[in-house]
Amino acid sequence: MQNSRLARAGFRALLVLLTLIFAAAGWAALAPFAEDSREQVYVIAKGTWARRMGGENIDILPSELRMYLGVKDVLVIKNDDDVPQVVGPVLLMPGQVFRFPFRTVTKVQFACTLHTSGQLTILVQPTPGAGWDRLRWRVESLLKSELQIS
Repeated sequence: MQNSRLARAGFRALLVLLTLIFAAAGWAALAPFAEDSREQVYVIAKGTWARRMGGENIDILPSELRMYLGVKDVLVIKNDDDVPQVVGPVLLMPGQVFRFPFRTVTKVQFACTLHTSGQLTILVQPTPGAGWDRLRWRVESLLKSELQIS
Protein backbone atom coordinates (compact mmCIF):
# COMPACT_ATOMS: atom_id res chain seq x y z
CA MET A 1 0.00 0.00 0.00
CA GLN A 2 2.81 2.38 0.96
CA ASN A 3 4.71 1.54 -2.25
CA SER A 4 1.68 2.22 -4.47
CA ARG A 5 1.19 5.66 -2.83
CA LEU A 6 4.83 6.52 -3.41
CA ALA A 7 4.59 5.32 -7.00
CA ARG A 8 1.48 7.49 -7.63
CA ALA A 9 3.15 10.51 -6.02
CA GLY A 10 6.26 9.96 -8.13
CA PHE A 11 4.15 9.61 -11.26
CA ARG A 12 2.29 12.86 -10.48
CA ALA A 13 5.55 14.70 -9.87
CA LEU A 14 6.92 13.41 -13.17
CA LEU A 15 3.73 14.43 -14.96
CA VAL A 16 3.94 17.96 -13.50
CA LEU A 17 7.60 18.22 -14.49
CA LEU A 18 6.91 17.08 -18.06
CA THR A 19 3.99 19.51 -18.32
CA LEU A 20 6.25 22.39 -17.25
CA ILE A 21 8.94 21.37 -19.77
CA PHE A 22 6.45 21.17 -22.63
CA ALA A 23 4.86 24.49 -21.62
CA ALA A 24 8.28 26.20 -21.62
CA ALA A 25 9.17 24.68 -25.01
CA GLY A 26 5.79 25.77 -26.40
CA TRP A 27 6.36 29.31 -25.21
CA ALA A 28 9.89 29.39 -26.68
CA ALA A 29 8.57 28.13 -30.03
CA LEU A 30 5.63 30.52 -30.32
CA ALA A 31 6.36 33.68 -28.33
CA PRO A 32 7.35 36.77 -30.33
CA PHE A 33 10.89 38.12 -30.12
CA ALA A 34 11.63 40.70 -27.45
CA GLU A 35 12.22 44.26 -28.61
CA ASP A 36 15.79 44.46 -27.32
CA SER A 37 18.75 45.54 -29.45
CA ARG A 38 19.14 44.06 -32.92
CA GLU A 39 22.87 44.67 -32.68
CA GLN A 40 25.49 41.95 -32.41
CA VAL A 41 28.46 43.79 -30.87
CA TYR A 42 32.15 42.84 -30.93
CA VAL A 43 34.86 44.91 -29.26
CA ILE A 44 38.52 44.85 -30.22
CA ALA A 45 40.17 45.23 -26.80
CA LYS A 46 43.11 47.52 -26.21
CA GLY A 47 46.37 45.61 -26.65
CA THR A 48 44.92 42.99 -28.99
CA TRP A 49 47.35 43.76 -31.82
CA ALA A 50 50.35 43.67 -29.46
CA ARG A 51 49.23 40.29 -28.10
CA ARG A 52 48.84 38.92 -31.63
CA MET A 53 52.27 40.21 -32.59
CA GLY A 54 53.59 38.45 -29.48
CA GLY A 55 52.42 35.14 -30.95
CA GLU A 56 49.04 34.75 -29.23
CA ASN A 57 46.19 33.47 -31.43
CA ILE A 58 43.22 35.73 -30.76
CA ASP A 59 39.92 35.48 -32.61
CA ILE A 60 37.70 38.49 -31.97
CA LEU A 61 35.06 37.32 -34.42
CA PRO A 62 34.19 33.73 -35.28
CA SER A 63 35.20 32.72 -38.82
CA GLU A 64 31.48 32.28 -39.61
CA LEU A 65 29.04 34.73 -38.13
CA ARG A 66 25.31 33.98 -38.25
CA MET A 67 22.85 36.85 -38.15
CA TYR A 68 19.05 36.85 -38.38
CA LEU A 69 16.87 39.46 -40.09
CA GLY A 70 14.63 41.30 -37.68
CA VAL A 71 16.36 39.76 -34.65
CA LYS A 72 20.13 40.28 -34.80
CA ASP A 73 20.78 41.98 -38.13
CA VAL A 74 23.22 44.78 -37.28
CA LEU A 75 26.89 43.89 -36.83
CA VAL A 76 28.70 46.47 -34.66
CA ILE A 77 32.47 46.45 -34.33
CA LYS A 78 34.25 48.82 -31.94
CA ASN A 79 38.01 49.26 -32.14
CA ASP A 80 39.42 50.01 -28.66
CA ASP A 81 42.91 48.96 -29.79
CA ASP A 82 45.75 51.32 -30.74
CA VAL A 83 46.05 50.19 -34.38
CA PRO A 84 43.64 50.15 -37.34
CA GLN A 85 41.85 46.90 -38.23
CA VAL A 86 40.45 45.78 -41.59
CA VAL A 87 36.94 44.32 -41.70
CA GLY A 88 35.98 43.69 -45.30
CA PRO A 89 35.95 46.97 -47.19
CA VAL A 90 36.30 49.03 -44.00
CA LEU A 91 39.45 50.31 -42.33
CA LEU A 92 38.44 50.65 -38.69
CA MET A 93 40.61 53.28 -37.02
CA PRO A 94 41.41 53.25 -33.25
CA GLY A 95 38.39 54.45 -31.27
CA GLN A 96 36.04 54.07 -34.24
CA VAL A 97 32.75 52.18 -34.17
CA PHE A 98 31.31 50.78 -37.38
CA ARG A 99 27.82 49.42 -37.96
CA PHE A 100 27.02 46.91 -40.70
CA PRO A 101 23.21 46.71 -41.07
CA PHE A 102 21.87 43.81 -43.13
CA ARG A 103 18.49 44.05 -44.86
CA THR A 104 18.40 40.89 -46.99
CA VAL A 105 19.19 37.22 -46.63
CA THR A 106 22.73 36.81 -47.91
CA LYS A 107 26.11 35.19 -47.51
CA VAL A 108 29.19 37.42 -47.77
CA GLN A 109 32.87 36.64 -47.43
CA PHE A 110 35.70 39.09 -47.07
CA ALA A 111 39.16 39.68 -45.65
CA CYS A 112 39.28 40.43 -41.94
CA THR A 113 42.18 40.99 -39.53
CA LEU A 114 40.06 40.14 -36.48
CA HIS A 115 40.84 36.42 -36.46
CA THR A 116 43.66 34.11 -37.34
CA SER A 117 42.24 32.78 -40.64
CA GLY A 118 42.07 36.28 -42.12
CA GLN A 119 38.64 35.56 -43.65
CA LEU A 120 35.15 36.28 -42.35
CA THR A 121 31.91 34.75 -43.59
CA ILE A 122 28.65 36.43 -42.60
CA LEU A 123 25.54 34.34 -43.09
CA VAL A 124 22.36 36.42 -42.81
CA GLN A 125 19.33 34.18 -42.42
CA PRO A 126 15.60 34.92 -42.43
CA THR A 127 13.76 35.65 -39.20
CA PRO A 128 13.11 32.31 -37.45
CA GLY A 129 9.45 31.44 -37.97
CA ALA A 130 7.16 30.32 -35.18
CA GLY A 131 7.53 26.68 -34.20
CA TRP A 132 10.61 24.50 -34.48
CA ASP A 133 12.73 27.19 -36.21
CA ARG A 134 12.18 29.68 -33.38
CA LEU A 135 12.70 27.04 -30.70
CA ARG A 136 15.98 25.95 -32.33
CA TRP A 137 17.12 29.59 -32.62
CA ARG A 138 16.38 30.25 -28.94
CA VAL A 139 18.20 27.10 -27.81
CA GLU A 140 21.24 27.95 -30.00
CA SER A 141 21.26 31.52 -28.66
CA LEU A 142 21.07 30.28 -25.08
CA LEU A 143 23.90 27.80 -25.61
CA LYS A 144 26.02 30.44 -27.36
CA SER A 145 25.56 32.91 -24.49
CA GLU A 146 26.39 30.20 -21.95
CA LEU A 147 29.59 29.35 -23.83
CA GLN A 148 30.66 33.01 -23.89
CA ILE A 149 30.14 33.32 -20.13
CA SER A 150 32.19 30.19 -19.37
